[in-house]
Amino acid sequence: ILENPTIVIFAGDHGIAEEGVSNYPQDVTYQMVKNFLNGGAAINVFSKTNNLNLIIVDSGVNHDFVNSKNLVNAKISKGTKNFINQKSMNESELESCFAFGKEIVGEIHKKGCNIIGFGEMGIGNTSSASMIMSYILDLPLEECVGTGTGLNNKNLIKKLSVLKKSKEFHGTIDEIKKILQTYAGFEIVQMCAGMLEAYEKNMVILIDGFISSSAFLAAQKINSKISDNAFFCHQSSETGHSKLLKHLDASPI
Repeated sequence: ILENPTIVIFAGDHGIAEEGVSNYPQDVTYQMVKNFLNGGAAINVFSKTNNLNLIIVDSGVNHDFVNSKNLVNAKISKGTKNFINQKSMNESELESCFAFGKEIVGEIHKKGCNIIGFGEMGIGNTSSASMIMSYILDLPLEECVGTGTGLNNKNLIKKLSVLKKSKEFHGTIDEIKKILQTYAGFEIVQMCAGMLEAYEKNMVILIDGFISSSAFLAAQKINSKISDNAFFCHQSSETGHSKLLKHLDASPI
């Protein structure tokens, strides 16, 4: 029996957005979070229609939210650093993300939930997801990088160029946590940690979209058994998503 189904949206900003890898300015992250909180987004309608609990988490949005009693505050800082020439976060921030992700899912489980869905919001986060995928699966960036929120061909070439420069700067990284520290957003690491905790609590795990799938890919490298509890909700049009799902031997619902 599925009890108290819950969807958690983790939101965070990304320093790499400074490089113009998205069609949209960084401000759209906090505007969308406000939209979630006001009940005006598609996920709100979907959750209400299907009688799902919806929880919004500020993992690291570049905005001060005031009087937002429905927002879970897990803010590490106001966005990651620009990974073109430095790591996205330091070790302390990485570990804080793991602690927050575990705690948030643990609290949800305590309320009798045994099925949890993971979603995200963060301008620039397809770039992080592509980097994580490229490193973990040892694939060229061309096979992992897509248009994100509707980039045209010219801007897609620019995005690929930025990410290649980043890879040249940081070089080879083998350890999963180091890959996350270098390229992930706070929301991606918190999702990864949350998924691992959901498995520990024997919850059904719903993975939706490319960014959530990249967080799952990292989680699966940390604990391969997590796949036993996971369902993949859809395959997006993002370039790397079908390859990522194929690697996981996952058939999206």
